[in-house]
Amino acid sequence: MSTSTGASRASKSPEHVVVAGAGMVGLSTAWYLQERGVRVTIVDRTGVAAGASWGNAGWISPALTLPLPEPAVLSYGVRAMMSPSSPVYVPLAADRRLLQFLVGFARHCTPARWRAAMAIFAELNRDALSAYDVLGTGGTAGHEVREPIRDADPFLAGFASVEDRKVLVDELAHVVSSGGEVDYELLTGDEIRSLEPTLGAGVRAGVRMLGQRFINPPAYVASLAESVVRRGAELVSGFDVVDVNDFGANGVEVVSATGERLRADAVVLATGTWLGELARSYGVKRVVQAGRGYSFTVVPEQMPKNPIYFPVQRVACTPLGDRLRVAGMMEFRRPDAPLDPRRINAIVEAARPMFTGVDWTARQEEWVGSRPCTADGLPLVGATRSPRVHVAGGHGMWGIALGPLTGRMVADGLTGHALPTYARHLDPLR
Repeated sequence: MSTSTGASRASKSPEHVVVAGAGMVGLSTAWYLQERGVRVTIVDRTGVAAGASWGNAGWISPALTLPLPEPAVLSYGVRAMMSPSSPVYVPLAADRRLLQFLVGFARHCTPARWRAAMAIFAELNRDALSAYDVLGTGGTAGHEVREPIRDADPFLAGFASVEDRKVLVDELAHVVSSGGEVDYELLTGDEIRSLEPTLGAGVRAGVRMLGQRFINPPAYVASLAESVVRRGAELVSGFDVVDVNDFGANGVEVVSATGERLRADAVVLATGTWLGELARSYGVKRVVQAGRGYSFTVVPEQMPKNPIYFPVQRVACTPLGDRLRVAGMMEFRRPDAPLDPRRINAIVEAARPMFTGVDWTARQEEWVGSRPCTADGLPLVGATRSPRVHVAGGHGMWGIALGPLTGRMVADGLTGHALPTYARHLDPLR
């Protein structure tokens, strides 16, 4: 592998860019590069939305898009996090990079560092929805994303007690004090069940949040891919990028596991949990750890109209037309490990008391996917040591919420346009 150093931004706009990764982040980057007049080729090891973009909860929720390293995580305790039923699970394993990540993660789980990161997230959240809106209009190049973005009115959080609710209320207060905007009201058990009759007697208190949105993730990402292709992009599946060669003024080359080579003026690495391995030789030293999430779908007797969140159990539920997706867990484990049925069972047992009219044995679409997490909870967005190699990833649980905004920032950075002031906090070389 050959590398070269350079300024943080290329001296001229590239004519052709390869985007590695066909999830929400990679496809959004391709779409916004096309807005800037750049020809794009997208490559992916499997295909569109094959990773975390498929089975997630699909929330575009500024009120809940928060830094992952938070003081509440440490309150579980080490013993609890080693239990397969814990919402945050760390299996015992002799893994040096996992240990390095966990030490850094714990260091950022302090109130002061969470507040500092939250101030950055408040700025990201202010711009995230507008980046989605442009996708829906077609921008200047046309061919809008046709799959709708749905308003979540109301977006509900349910609790087994008023005391349990205090954790979220305190968190929302911190969001506001950090510059974020949250419009919410407190509900009794009767009030929240009247809004969503599928909620059971185990829900005794609630929070109603306004101004949130959600999507059907597989349908939306597939629609985004269709839009990008209609705009002229080439999309190549089965191209597993294992190396990137930088030839300076002669551009870059991506190499697949089977030896295929593809040349372009620049490359954007949006490969999720595999980002760190590819970007390390270009100065990106941050560990990108797989934080695996699980989900499945059920068909309740009464289908919820909007998303429902159970913060204590860390279970997220989203209606996807004729079925309800139930998602949860943060499992720090290698991304290619098989699905562990114990995690699915843990989600079922956590959600069961909160619903009525659900046959939990009839679940479908059991899934596990890896969310790319950084120790400080902030994404990696922008140029590496080479102005021809950019990265877009490390969003943890928020690749859906922040994907279009990330794509816009990467496209602007590659084409010499001004970046928002908060972009410096997302510098991959930090």
